[in-house]
Amino acid sequence: MALDIDLQADLLVQKIKHYLITTMGVTIDEANYRQLYHALSLTFREEIMINWTATGHTFLHKHVRQIYYLCMEYMPGRLSKNNFVNMNALPLVKLILNKLNRNFEQVLRNEYDPGLGNGGMGRLVSCFLDSLATQNYPSRAYGLRYQYGIFDQEIWEGTQVERPDPWLMYENPWEFRRDDHSFPVLYAGRLMPTVNKKGVEIADLADYEEVRALAYDIPIIGYSESADFSVSTLRLWTTKESPRNFQLQRYNAGQLGQASENTTLTDVLYPNDHHETGKRIRLKQEFLLVSASIQDIVNYYLRNYSDMSLFADKVRIQINDTHPALVIAELLRILIKDHDYGWGEAWETVKTCCSFTNHTILREALEEWNSARLSYLLPRQYQLIEKLNLEFCSAIRRQFPGDEERVRRMSMLEGGQVKMAHLAIYGSHKVNGVAALHSEILKKRLFKDFYEMYPERFINITNGVTQRRWLLLANPLLSEFISARIGHKWITDFTTIKELAQCAGDAESQKRFLEIKAHNKMQLIAFLQEKNPVRDGHGHVIGHSSSLGEDALFDVQIKRFHEYKRQLMNALHALILYHELKENQNVRPIKRMIIFGGKAAPGYEMAKNVIHLIFCLARKINTDTAVNQKLRVAFFENYNVSKAEIIIPAADLSEQISTAGMEASGTGNMKLAMNGALTIGTEDGANIEMRQSITDAWWPFRFGATAEENERRSINQSYQPLEVYHRHQAIKKAVDALRNGFLSENDTEHQVLSDIAGTLLEERHGNRPDRYFVLSDLESFYEVQKKVEQLYLQPQKWAEYAIHNIAGMYLFSSDTSIHNYAKLEWDLQQCPIDQQELTRVRAEYSEHDKCRIR
Repeated sequence: MALDIDLQADLLVQKIKHYLITTMGVTIDEANYRQLYHALSLTFREEIMINWTATGHTFLHKHVRQIYYLCMEYMPGRLSKNNFVNMNALPLVKLILNKLNRNFEQVLRNEYDPGLGNGGMGRLVSCFLDSLATQNYPSRAYGLRYQYGIFDQEIWEGTQVERPDPWLMYENPWEFRRDDHSFPVLYAGRLMPTVNKKGVEIADLADYEEVRALAYDIPIIGYSESADFSVSTLRLWTTKESPRNFQLQRYNAGQLGQASENTTLTDVLYPNDHHETGKRIRLKQEFLLVSASIQDIVNYYLRNYSDMSLFADKVRIQINDTHPALVIAELLRILIKDHDYGWGEAWETVKTCCSFTNHTILREALEEWNSARLSYLLPRQYQLIEKLNLEFCSAIRRQFPGDEERVRRMSMLEGGQVKMAHLAIYGSHKVNGVAALHSEILKKRLFKDFYEMYPERFINITNGVTQRRWLLLANPLLSEFISARIGHKWITDFTTIKELAQCAGDAESQKRFLEIKAHNKMQLIAFLQEKNPVRDGHGHVIGHSSSLGEDALFDVQIKRFHEYKRQLMNALHALILYHELKENQNVRPIKRMIIFGGKAAPGYEMAKNVIHLIFCLARKINTDTAVNQKLRVAFFENYNVSKAEIIIPAADLSEQISTAGMEASGTGNMKLAMNGALTIGTEDGANIEMRQSITDAWWPFRFGATAEENERRSINQSYQPLEVYHRHQAIKKAVDALRNGFLSENDTEHQVLSDIAGTLLEERHGNRPDRYFVLSDLESFYEVQKKVEQLYLQPQKWAEYAIHNIAGMYLFSSDTSIHNYAKLEWDLQQCPIDQQELTRVRAEYSEHDKCRIR
């Protein structure tokens, strides 16, 4: 029988006091907020451990097929509040802290965002893990435990400065060191030819460099309103805790960098690979993930089975982007070398087990590795890739006789490079894109040759986001609004959110929606004015961002900085608005608060230049009393998941303005729309499917050229940005302001802004001018933004559109994406936690322990 919540809270208060004394040596009266956060987490993780253990036992005892998800990036955000939400324990936690006279938000702010990802893909995969656990799919995910993860971003007078991200500065109560799950990973060495029991030639290795990969596990808690929530595992590998990884002889010889290289393999997410050391470490990182994970998968399988005969039936491996593509060669090697598979038998097993998700069409993101580097660091795997490539090229010649140009294009090896996407496609039974347009581009353009050879392999699975974090957790008032009208079923069945459309025309619902949006804006304003610093050129905080009030349109663009995402176009539009308001304050009928957030890759000069432009623009606009009561610009420093949870609920307008045909999917577009922001967007990525689901009637701000038009203009080289520049005087004035010193206050700024203008109007480094069609689409963008302002003048109508947009997002939950993966790629069945096993584990834990969460 469940305990009364007040009694539960009293008992758990005692458990927290217990942990404060036994783990930190402090009493409740002297404990600081960080110590209290830690004790609170330890208290609740006891309950999680019970369900985690029972979930694992359920998967083992029922002999289920499992999906093993390999990815170099995860962006889970703060774990504590999400765990409490998914355990349905948030009211209990708040009651406990109230009894302890401590502030709930202040306690949870002591948790760092895990810095394990670079941007959208890492956040997407974290949504997938939530959905896998909530929907009871047998799963385990693998990644790397980066010591510093993605960098902390500071903006020093417009310049991005990268600081180490100290997310592991304090002990993380949500991770568990697993010393019994460590594996050797071998690099370099000498090939030693041998054969297995079936006579298959395979290489052994001598004089190799051995690195120990140690596992840390993070529980991924599935949502449940009862105590039977499932818990899956995110296993992260590190080389930090392994003394053998440090090469003492090299250290004593004065070779300090080489001595510590293997110890530091998991120090930083994606080291800058503009130099040889960075390239070598990155390749080592990728193989570390692959080798340790494959060994762990095989070991896990053999815990339950006496031989490998069912391996191909019970194991599914998802290669997420090209980074883990070496799975193909390493799994093949292990099956042949360690388990005596025949060559054909091993290759069929690899293809049966593996599937591949492509996340980009950008050539620079489709990994290629230098053959000499790969053959030196991974000689056994390279040898297998050579053999696979010979067989593959022979298969191409059989199917397309005489077409040697096709063979060259499709080969995994060309020009001294190894094409990892080609390896992944050849070794997978399914290949998926992440939005309908993206998947068509893969088939018709990027991987056209592969599609013609293997048409049955290519499918589409559109991305999604978890409504539990991005609505239930991030926007509690809007969640209450939704549940009051359609019930709570949307939390685990988001398709039911479509019922909200019935309320869109209701005046009271519109009024309440606008009140919620205003409340969320006030929270964002407070954050900007109190916690979003403005720094001078030395990094000193000289103030905080200013903001307009909640009656302003909150115009939001939050995403990684890249030229194709076109933050530059948004900035130029802001400059046009400034010029117009400077001439006539009444020319624009509404107030507009333009918000940017995102990081530029450390080596991406142009992206950093655009950040500098936004700083100069904000400085000019925000200090000009002639316009700053109608227009302001803010840049969110060090944008991350926790800050997204503040910005997204407050957004009115969602900027999804990438060059059509270049964004694979996008997920920020989904989060913002779910929270009632209207999208101003190109026909790109998942924007297209969102528009189709929401319907054109409620998607009023579509603009810009299509992907087909952009491709045609690129092929024909028919686009002339100078024509736009001379024809559109407002655009010309904005571009001129980058070159004439209007925004700059020193020579460095003048050079940065002039370089930006140069990329728009001049050919640079072999690239055509304005290759992302910024000026071309800015004309359309400028006109559609006027429609935005006219609709915003009608608050009730705006609310009606916004509610229809929320209702139309019913297809874009990560739950739907995962169901599609399970059905179309993995043939995976749901496996809820076994109730008898859960009862047994609880009893063994302590049937007399009454410090229960329920």
